[in-house]
Amino acid sequence: MGSHCLECAKASQPDLKTRARFWSAKEPLLITKILIGMNVAMFIGILIWSADAGALTGSVTNAHLNLGLSREVLENRIVWQSDDGSRFVTEPNSWYRLLTSGFLHFGIVHIGLNMFFLWVLGPMLEPPLGRVKFLLLYLASLLGGSLGVILLDNGGISAGASGAVFGLLAAAAIGQWRRGINPLTTGIGATLLMNLVITFAIPGISIGGHIGGIVAGSICGWVMLAPAYHQVPRWATYATPVIVSIASIVGVMAVVA
Repeated sequence: MGSHCLECAKASQPDLKTRARFWSAKEPLLITKILIGMNVAMFIGILIWSADAGALTGSVTNAHLNLGLSREVLENRIVWQSDDGSRFVTEPNSWYRLLTSGFLHFGIVHIGLNMFFLWVLGPMLEPPLGRVKFLLLYLASLLGGSLGVILLDNGGISAGASGAVFGLLAAAAIGQWRRGINPLTTGIGATLLMNLVITFAIPGISIGGHIGGIVAGSICGWVMLAPAYHQVPRWATYATPVIVSIASIVGVMAVVA
């Protein structure tokens, strides 16, 4: 029976960079997992920060006021009065809200539903698009949802990943349609239609966030998920979500200014 010295065994192993590359290659849903992890980490962080168990069931905390989105909170300096008499002030032009609001949730049911849909949609979109383009699509949909909030929602703080999730749903539906598949005959189309009905039927849901996400995701999906027989320049599949993201930010600034 042969044997190897410990130093020889160590020397025969791949270096750290090679092992990291091999690990990365075995993670086809890396960006999906990272996005879910970021949303969950934000949710847990707010629970710890606020020390308010009501955040589990949808209570609005100071973190929501500080990181959530509405046209009013971008335009004005607002003094919020809590039930215990304490005051909390938010300043206008806090543009970071366009992004942070997409990682903020009202209660465990809210984040649970959004993360469930992200986990279902990730395997459909991340492997064919690749990590970079999937991330760009997600961010474009999120920022498109933020623009929708500013244009269509009135009052209250909006938050949640649903704008991004609706964008992914819309992109997947457009991709199916461009390949000759009627999305309404698939789970994607039926889910999108059902959630649209819920959006308009139940009070308190951000109509603007959902519609904005759908529009942004549809534009991106038309280019990024074009079938091979409708050739799209490779650069356009990267440029489209970047342009949609920039246009969404500029659109918000134009409305609020």
